[in-house]
Amino acid sequence: MTAPGENFKINGDRLWDTLMEMAKIGPGVAGGNNRQTLTDEDAEGRALFQSWCEAAGCTMGVDTMGNMFATRPGADADALPVYVGSHLDTQPTGGKYDGVLGVLGGLELIRSLNDLNVKTKHPIVVTNWTNEEGTRFAPAMLASGVFIGTHTQDWAYEREDSEGKTFGDELTRIGWKGDEEIGARKMHAFFELHIEQGPILEAAGKDIGVVTHGQGLWWLECTVTGKDAHTGSTPMNMRVNAGLGMARMTEAAHQIAMAHQPYAVGAVGHCDVFPNSRNVIPGKVVFTVDFRSPDLAKLTSMREQYEAKAKEIAEELGLGLTIESSGHFDPVTFDEGCVTAVRDAAERLGMSHMDLVSGAGHDACWINQVAPTAMVMCPCVDGLSHNEAEEVTKDWAAAGANVLLHAVAETAEIVG
Repeated sequence: MTAPGENFKINGDRLWDTLMEMAKIGPGVAGGNNRQTLTDEDAEGRALFQSWCEAAGCTMGVDTMGNMFATRPGADADALPVYVGSHLDTQPTGGKYDGVLGVLGGLELIRSLNDLNVKTKHPIVVTNWTNEEGTRFAPAMLASGVFIGTHTQDWAYEREDSEGKTFGDELTRIGWKGDEEIGARKMHAFFELHIEQGPILEAAGKDIGVVTHGQGLWWLECTVTGKDAHTGSTPMNMRVNAGLGMARMTEAAHQIAMAHQPYAVGAVGHCDVFPNSRNVIPGKVVFTVDFRSPDLAKLTSMREQYEAKAKEIAEELGLGLTIESSGHFDPVTFDEGCVTAVRDAAERLGMSHMDLVSGAGHDACWINQVAPTAMVMCPCVDGLSHNEAEEVTKDWAAAGANVLLHAVAETAEIVG
């Protein structure tokens, strides 16, 4: 394969302008974005992305999970495509870059290849995966999970949001249910550009993170049941307090993660308290525990220890308890050849870099099971993400996109 020259680069200003234009759709209340999956705002962002892709000479395909695939033809019609992309959906209080940089960085890659009149043997496909965030419809990376066969499409269509609306109905409502069979596409390789969502690169003063592994995770949805009762007139020794149970189980999640150091994390993120009144002892609490580690043995151990401890707490307090998995994937080791392509690209461009383990889940973690895969990361200010204050610099975004350009162009094989 021919490696591109060091002057082979994207248009950083154009990439930045594109990011800012997309950020106008679904603005948040504090400078970020609220473009949750399968909302009207998501539909508007998708339409804008499609218009940009078609203007760049790509053809757009959409599968039955709403995944978008913008294809730039290759010189060899029989060569499997090199895929690149991420997601356009955001958290309710999300930033302008999480996921979006990977999709629009892929678009900029296509635009730059066009500008430079560079052809590749393999087609290049820019992908927008549906419902990566998993905020509105759990679990995260839902559509890429269906794509590789981890979830069934029927099961995914039945996922409900907090208002009881289903994924399938909302996908149809916004007009982005395609007719292409999910998972039918075959890939030569897949690359995903993403902000780090952590503080390591910025603290180390590195331009690029070469992602070698991804953490596995368990999301455990816990339902604790007690008895609603008046907070003022119910004696302390006669209470069946579901809120107290959650408090102790939250502490247990923290202690169990601490006992599995290094490279293990755990916390309670989402919770709903019922009836959620200031003068009523909670009779029911539903909350989610998030455990992660790149070590499968640690990940398994944390789940087992937590379930045992939560049961012990519930029995002590006279509470009912159910624990169900609402999300899971094993730790990921990314493809050595694709990882090397990313590392070599950073070297060729004279960028400082370091190996990273991704602390967050990404669509690449699923796609790695069906195609050689790697990730490129750039720093974000203070490591902040899933927050409207999420920020990257124009130079960081351009650096990540340039490494992506080189890795993808080399893997897709420049011709002529």
